[in-house]
Amino acid sequence: MKQTLLELMRMSRICRMVLATCLGSFILVIFYFQSMFQPDRRGQETLWPHPRTPPDRAKQEGYNPTHFSEFSSAAILHQARRDHVAESCRAQSASSRKRRVLTPGDLKHLVVDEEHELIYCYVPKVACSNWKRVMMVLTGRGKYSDPMEIPSNEAHVPSNLKYLNQYSIAEINHRLKSYLKFLFVREPFERLVSAYRNKFTLKYNSSFHRRFGTKIVRRYRKDATQEALLNGADVKFQEFAEYLVDPATQRDGPLNEHWQTVYQLCHPCHIHYDLVGKYETLEEDANYVLRLAGVGESLRFPTYAKSTRTTDSMTAQFFSNISSQQHSQLFQLYKLDFLMFNYSMPSYLRLD
Repeated sequence: MKQTLLELMRMSRICRMVLATCLGSFILVIFYFQSMFQPDRRGQETLWPHPRTPPDRAKQEGYNPTHFSEFSSAAILHQARRDHVAESCRAQSASSRKRRVLTPGDLKHLVVDEEHELIYCYVPKVACSNWKRVMMVLTGRGKYSDPMEIPSNEAHVPSNLKYLNQYSIAEINHRLKSYLKFLFVREPFERLVSAYRNKFTLKYNSSFHRRFGTKIVRRYRKDATQEALLNGADVKFQEFAEYLVDPATQRDGPLNEHWQTVYQLCHPCHIHYDLVGKYETLEEDANYVLRLAGVGESLRFPTYAKSTRTTDSMTAQFFSNISSQQHSQLFQLYKLDFLMFNYSMPSYLRLD
């Protein structure tokens, strides 16, 4: 009897040890998987190439730990850009008493791709025509295969894409929380001069000449000819600059999207973008986005004509024709874009 009791006690200890071992292993497994998908609290987001990539999405995109080194340099670069935007937003919030909540009307520049869970904020004069073409390929369910086969004017037809402001509040919040969000930016004054060249120096943009050119000529040109007042087709850059910094222009309402700031178009302090691409590294950043979307093998971002693009030296030439006061006023107008997206002050800039 005593022997049997001892045997039972020994078996009981063994069972408790086995149970404790299993329970401990189960807890370790839970902590392991939690750590795999828990954000790195030291920064704004984890350094994984896709900050919110779930296991099935990662499998679809071909990611695993052995492939991380392939993306690590790009991931670190975009982490640094996100951190810089976040720090700029904190500084802006600390220095400003203004607080606002976004409305659906603020989201009209955010293009949605349901199939690949993407949100793209388009910024005019930052390769947005090609990005809209790419988004039409992604959302077209096979209707398009080559972005460059889509005419530029068709890419800008609003009904060819879906925008975030077309959803309900709950649907907007869900997509902002779970979709990959990206935008592309450009050196602010190069973008500004590019907009001027495109909208005011090309004959085919007669609608801009009538809508804005006639107003600019009427306000800022002494002894304007009747033809200039009627057509507005020969606006000088100095007149355009004067129009932009005039308080009366601000009272007219928001600036046109082609020369509005990225800060006002895409609201980077309210919407936390996963990727901030730059025009200066357009092809690398664009194809990185497409790889994260899982389409990098089948779709490449279109190349663009570098011979016609607005350069820093060209921008400097345009700025040499305006006053130092206008230099200062324009810098104040675009200052947040310079600071937020880490563009240095141009060497040609003359500040009062």
